[in-house]
Amino acid sequence: MLRTMRWTLHRPDPAAVAALVRGLDCPEFVASFLMRRGLVEPDAARLHLERSASQLHDPRLLPGMEAAMDRLARAVRDGETILVHGDYDVDGVTGTALLMELFRAVGAKATWHIPNRLVDGYSFGPHSVVRALEVGATVVVSVDNGTSAFETIAELREHGIDTVVTDHHEPPPPHPVHGDLPPAAAIVNPKLAGSSYPWRELCGGAVAFKLAWGLALALSDGNRAKPELKAFLDECLAHVAIATVCDVVPLLDENRVFAHYGLKRLERTGLPGLRALLEVAGIDGRPLTAEDVGFQIGPRINASGRLGSAQRAVELLLAREPEEARRLARELDALNQERKRLEGDVVQSAREQALRFQDAERYPVLVVAGPWHQGVVGIVAARLVDQYQRPALVIGFQGEEGRGSARSVHGFDVLAAMHGGAEHMARYGGHAQAAGCEVRADRVDALREAVCARARELLAESPAVERELVFDAELDYADVNESLMRHLDRLAPFGSQHQKPLFVSRDLRLAQAPRAVGAEGRHLIVHLRRGATVLKAMAFHQGTRIGELTPATPIHAAYTPKWNSFRGKTALELELVDFRVGPEPTL
Repeated sequence: MLRTMRWTLHRPDPAAVAALVRGLDCPEFVASFLMRRGLVEPDAARLHLERSASQLHDPRLLPGMEAAMDRLARAVRDGETILVHGDYDVDGVTGTALLMELFRAVGAKATWHIPNRLVDGYSFGPHSVVRALEVGATVVVSVDNGTSAFETIAELREHGIDTVVTDHHEPPPPHPVHGDLPPAAAIVNPKLAGSSYPWRELCGGAVAFKLAWGLALALSDGNRAKPELKAFLDECLAHVAIATVCDVVPLLDENRVFAHYGLKRLERTGLPGLRALLEVAGIDGRPLTAEDVGFQIGPRINASGRLGSAQRAVELLLAREPEEARRLARELDALNQERKRLEGDVVQSAREQALRFQDAERYPVLVVAGPWHQGVVGIVAARLVDQYQRPALVIGFQGEEGRGSARSVHGFDVLAAMHGGAEHMARYGGHAQAAGCEVRADRVDALREAVCARARELLAESPAVERELVFDAELDYADVNESLMRHLDRLAPFGSQHQKPLFVSRDLRLAQAPRAVGAEGRHLIVHLRRGATVLKAMAFHQGTRIGELTPATPIHAAYTPKWNSFRGKTALELELVDFRVGPEPTL
């Protein structure tokens, strides 16, 4: 799939920019950044910059919340056994730990269950009923799942067990027996039909936090949480920040507030598990960013669930003794290293297999399969997309049964392509940029042909699959300094739908010879200068471009400025997203 990279400079209306500059008393590049993200009115933009806790919405506005509060308050008061049922990703693990901490704080009788990826599969299933009966639960509280679990929730009800669902996934089509929704005691989900909740894009951990907040109110005077429960909620904002960042929900509205305050809470957390995670990741004792959570904390929590059971991750977050926490954190770190090793092995095998499908016109979607660990196929698919600039579906088999994950390029709906192979898959689903499936080994070749045939039809209907870099502003290189960074700090945290600022500066030169670094020289370190301004820049996954850079040739850089902390020292550097050499590009 041939793709091009187009450079475009965002050019908002000058009068609107001037109005926002006056209203916020900010530089033009800040106003341009905000306007590109839809924040045109000064009042809305000011709220965005303030990141005030007052912007968090009342949990009782969520559908199903009042019923959930009533049922769980009764369970706490009557000493019933509560089973917290999470999922094995970061969102589910942190939300599970958060609710367990809540029930511990209020003296409830509670335990937890998270399915094993390789044995139980995803979400609710027969294992859920078995576990609930084993522990004698009368209430099951889901985290990050349950809205589609018609049969399991109905079976739990047959055993006299109520289910309180907390979830953030889209509701399923109606069930032929149970109707629009599973027969739960309460379903707390901002995406339910008819919901009047002001913000629908919460992650699962945030919905669990909202339940914790609502229950804290129910167990207090109904209007304000008791001081000890308020302190608990404040501490658990760290869990919510981790879930919010790692689940890649839009960092807007109250998600932005969760991420901002949660990162601050994480920096000073007193919870031994989180403290140990920061230490083992090497990011303790300094200001934290969303990138720290996404690239350092999230993968270590995820590693446990990816390789089978998320038990160690939950135990770490619930640990009370610092030494136990450090031991568990080291185990997660080792699992993450094992995950990287497995990932590397699968990437190598997948690349070798991909050589058979180099014809991008015949195979616009790379479909590869092998006896690979199913916990890493999604990461491997993303790697193939980066390398081949084509959508990729990677399928890992255990015996004859396979599970696959698909990732796509900008502008191409991989789920729509997978619809073409529906008859060859036992199950599949997802969205335009990421999807998953279950398929037998003897159907892979047919699936590949069907998916690629549908992809060719889609490309014929809309052939231009072009990636575009849109710059928030063009900067004089001398203006990339501490003053600029103070303004950017007000715009953080960055993430989905609130991407990091992207700037362009033209006519730069090399200050010293570039270096390819990392495994196989994958990345590139460049020192760029203009006049007296020299800044180090890191170009990730661009090591093969080192030959484009020569001392006398003008360089035009697309970049994001950032603080880099290493061994106690902090320096201003650039993340070099792209570059061009030679004549100045037209923007």
